[in-house]
Amino acid sequence: MLNIGYNNQVPMDQIIAIVASDSAPIKRLIHRAKDTGKLFDCTKGKRTRSAIVTIDDDVYLSAFTADSLANRMESAFYLTKVVNAHSNWIHPRYRDED
Repeated sequence: MLNIGYNNQVPMDQIIAIVASDSAPIKRLIHRAKDTGKLFDCTKGKRTRSAIVTIDDDVYLSAFTADSLANRMESAFYLTKVVNAHSNWIHPRYRDED
């Protein structure tokens, strides 16, 4: 599980992207997720700094930066050697080649 702030966690094997929330395409993605009921605001009223997109097209908003969350995720991968073929940020030696 990836802690995205304020006791909110997302399963790491479901995450396909961690992105900064300030670009126009991501803002549109967030707006569409809100319209379809797939948006989860985990910021506790703080400024939204990143968005986490899952396999199920759910979008989680976090008050932490995308870099911070990616570093947490990378640390978890190194500690547990979990491999997720859907993720780009996994070190190549840990990739599961099919």
